[in-house]
Amino acid sequence: MITSITKFKLPNPITQAEAKDIFLSTAPNYKDLPGLIRKCYVIFDEGDSVGGVYLWQSRKDAEAVYTESWKEFVREKYGSEPEITYLETPVIVDNILKEIIS
Repeated sequence: MITSITKFKLPNPITQAEAKDIFLSTAPNYKDLPGLIRKCYVIFDEGDSVGGVYLWQSRKDAEAVYTESWKEFVREKYGSEPEITYLETPVIVDNILKEIIS
């Protein structure tokens, strides 16, 4: 599995309520996305940046989403170039499912 972290610098800081409204507007785009296990929307730097923490079945699945058209969507929506970090994720503790996944 792969964890990816995306980060987008905003032109102006936003509140948690503003971020929630924006996130809810894009969340349906990620529902039932092939290879995506979970996405958490996040706020960085006291509202100066936003992004997501994703858990993917594979890096190939993640890279299939982070296309040039996705990057263009981010540039238009948030006004900045997205940063993407990939992390190998060999073990997950899931307290909802009560499982350790490897």
